Amino acid sequence: MSPRPLPLGVALLCLLLGGAPRNATAQAAPYDSTVFAGLKWREIGIFRGGRSVAVAGSASRPNEFWMGTTGGGVFKTTDGGDTWLPVTDKYFGGTIGAFGVSESNPDIVYVGTGEYPIRGNVSHGDGVFKTTDAGKTWTFVGLAETQQISRVRVHPANPDIVWVGAQGHAFGPNAERGVYKTTDGGKTWNKVLFRNDSTGISDLVLDPSNPDVLYAAFWQAQRKPWQLVSGGPGGGIFKSTDGGEHWTELTHNPGLPPGLLGNIGLAISPAKPTRVWALIEAEAGGVYRSGRGITRASSPTPRTRTPCTRSTSSCTSRPTEARRSSTCPNSTGTTTTCGSRRTTRSA
Repeated sequence: MSPRPLPLGVALLCLLLGGAPRNATAQAAPYDSTVFAGLKWREIGIFRGGRSVAVAGSASRPNEFWMGTTGGGVFKTTDGGDTWLPVTDKYFGGTIGAFGVSESNPDIVYVGTGEYPIRGNVSHGDGVFKTTDAGKTWTFVGLAETQQISRVRVHPANPDIVWVGAQGHAFGPNAERGVYKTTDGGKTWNKVLFRNDSTGISDLVLDPSNPDVLYAAFWQAQRKPWQLVSGGPGGGIFKSTDGGEHWTELTHNPGLPPGLLGNIGLAISPAKPTRVWALIEAEAGGVYRSGRGITRASSPTPRTRTPCTRSTSSCTSRPTEARRSSTCPNSTGTTTTCGSRRTTRSA
C-alpha cells in the first residue's frame, strides 16, 4: 500500500520545523544536557499584588523589610526587596494597616491589621499580632474590635511598651478606637486617649529623641458604600509628654486652621524634634509646620482648590490616600507631603 500524502498544514509545519516528519520508530537525536543545567525557574508575572499601605524596616538590618498587603497578609524580604516571602499565611492574613518593629530587637514585630484608607471596598482587620522570632511564628495579642489600625509604635528601648493608634469601625460608631498602650508586650491594653465613638486615630508619632513625647491625630470619618464623610468636631491634634498617660489638645493653638478638621498626618524631624509637620484636610488645609512642638504653626500658601463632587473629574488627592507624611533624617526644612481638602467625597 502506498503511503497517504501529508495534509498541507502538516507539510508546512514540517518545513517550518526543519524537515519532513521522522518515522515513529526513529530514535530521538541526543542532546547536550549541560545546556539546561544552568537554567532556573523565575517569576515572570503577574507583577501586581494590589495596594499596600504598610511597610517597615530596621536601621540595624538595612536589607530587611516588612510589607503589609490589603488582602494577602504580611510579606518579608531579607535581601533588599529582590525576593519576598509570605510569613503570616498559617496564622492570619487579610488587610494590614501598620507595623511596629522593635529598634532594640528587630526580631520582635507588632502588626496592626485593618487598612486605614477607608475606601468603598475597605476590609476590616482582626486586631494586633506579634512575633518574637522574626516572623516564624505569630501570636494574637488583642484589640480585635478596633478593626482598622493606622499606627503601631514600639518603645525604642523596651519592646514590651507599645502604642496603637486605632481608627475603629469604618461604617459605623464603636467604642474601640483611640490610642491604646501596653507595658507587658500585649498581654493587657489600656485605652489612654479617646475622643468619641465616631472619631479614631489617623496618625500617631513618637519623638525620636524622647519616647515619652507622642503626638496623636484624630479623624472623624464614616464610610458609606457611595460616599466618604470626612471631618467633624472630633478631629484634632493631641500631645503627651509622659508616654501617653496624659494628653494636651493642640487643635486650637495659634497657626493651625480653624473650623472642622478632616484627615491629619503627622511627622517629627529627627534632626530637630521640636519641628513637627502636620498635613491637614480642612477649608484652609495644607501642610503646617511648627517650631516648638506645634505651639506655633506656619500657614500654607493660599491656593485655588476644586471641590470634589460627583460631577468633578479633576480633584485634589483623596483624604484616605494622602495622609502619610515623613521628614528627611538630616533635614529640618523639608518634608515629603502635599495637602488636600475635602469634607465629603462621592465614591
